[in-house]
Amino acid sequence: MADRHRSPRPALTALAAVGAVGAASAIWGVGIERHLYTVRRHDVAVLPPGARPIRVLHISDAHMAPWQRRKQRWIGSLAALEPDLVVNTGDNLGHAEGLRGIREALAPFAGVPGVFVHGSNDRFEPSPRNPVRYFSGPSARKPKATRLDTDALDRFLGEELGWADLNNAAAELQVGALRVRAYGVSDAHRDWDDLDAVDAALVGMPRADLDLGVTHAPYRRILDDFAARGADLLLAGHTHGGQVRIPGSRAALVANCDIPLSQARGLSSWTSGARRVPLNVSAGIGHSIYAPVRFGCRPEATLLTLVPRE
Repeated sequence: MADRHRSPRPALTALAAVGAVGAASAIWGVGIERHLYTVRRHDVAVLPPGARPIRVLHISDAHMAPWQRRKQRWIGSLAALEPDLVVNTGDNLGHAEGLRGIREALAPFAGVPGVFVHGSNDRFEPSPRNPVRYFSGPSARKPKATRLDTDALDRFLGEELGWADLNNAAAELQVGALRVRAYGVSDAHRDWDDLDAVDAALVGMPRADLDLGVTHAPYRRILDDFAARGADLLLAGHTHGGQVRIPGSRAALVANCDIPLSQARGLSSWTSGARRVPLNVSAGIGHSIYAPVRFGCRPEATLLTLVPRE
C-alpha cells in the first residue's frame, strides 16, 4: 500500500532551488551585468570603391543620472577608439540632473564630427512602469510626465560638441575625405517623427559618398522610408536589446516597437522592396533608474568600421 504521508522534502528542495536560481539571476542582472560595458565591433561594406575606411561610433540610450560615475567614465573612454564620426541615437537623459553626467561623459568627443536625434527621455523624465506590460505591445506615454531641459541638452550637443541635430532634419558633413549626408527623425515611438520635414531639409542637397538614416526608435515605417531614400546605413536604439534576454537566444523577448524581435539588437540587414540595407540597432548603454537590470544583454556601444563595397 502506498504511503499516504510522503515527505514534502523533494518539493521544498525544488522550490528552494528555484528561489536560489532566481536570487542569483537578480544579483547578476542588478549588481553585475548592467555594469559590464561592452564595445561591439563590425565591418560594414558601404563606402564607394577605393574610399578609405572610416570608424563610426554608435552610442545610444545612456539614460544618464548624475551619480552614475562608472558609466560616465566608460563613455568618455570610448574617445580612445578615435572615431571619425559619432552617431548618438537618443535617450541621453535619465534624470532631471542627467545633463551633468552627459557633459562629463561626452566632453572628450568635442571636435569629433557627430549627429544626434532625440528619444522621449531627452524631453521627459522617466517614471515607474510595470515591465509585464511591454509583452502586450509598445508602451504608452504617461499623461503627466515631467519636462526636462532639452534645449540645454541640444546646446551642449550642437554648440559645444559641434554635432548636427537630425531631429526631423538633414545635414551634410565632411568625414575625412568623404562627404556624408545624414537625415533623421525625432522619437517615432512618440509619433514625433515628421518625414515631410525631412523631405524639405533634403531639397537641394545632393547625394553624397555616404547616406545615413538615423532614428531613435526603429519602427518599420521609418526604416522603409530611409531605405527608399537611398540610405546606405541605418542606425537606431530604443530597444535596449530587450534588456532581459534568455542567454544564447538570438531574439529579444520584447522590443517596445514593431521591429522583428530577431533584429532588436546588433547588426542585421533591413529588407525594403528590392533593397537590403545594413541596420545597426544598439542595445544601449543604460537603463531606466526604475528598472536597474540587464540580463543576457550587456550594455554596449558599437564601433562600425565602414569599408568600400566590393
